Amino acid sequence: MRLFNKNWVLLAIATGYGLCAADAVRADEAHAVKLYNTYCVQCHGINRDGNGINSAAMAVKPRDHTDTKSMGDTPDETLFKAIKGGGLAVSKSVLMPKWEGVLTDDDIKELVAYLRVVSKTTSK
Repeated sequence: MRLFNKNWVLLAIATGYGLCAADAVRADEAHAVKLYNTYCVQCHGINRDGNGINSAAMAVKPRDHTDTKSMGDTPDETLFKAIKGGGLAVSKSVLMPKWEGVLTDDDIKELVAYLRVVSKTTSK
């Protein structure tokens, strides 16, 4: 008599791996949210729509990260460059600061991935 059905064992293993992967994704996203809330929200807003507390005094409105069309048309490489090198690195506003030296490349990659979640777009 078998104590375990092998299909149930495989399902349990697959589910376990799935939960671990999902937990890792949630941890990366949680870190990205913390980074966004620390470095980006003042200009891009708590709703990620470009209406942060600083935006009223800015000559150029910060980017709306919830704009699916605009964000979907922007490659990951451009988002990475904009965060790392600031607006001038991608021929945009000088008001977008460069975060190189403050954020690591891995931090920036996590932010780019998080922007895809916020904008409901996929990587390009």
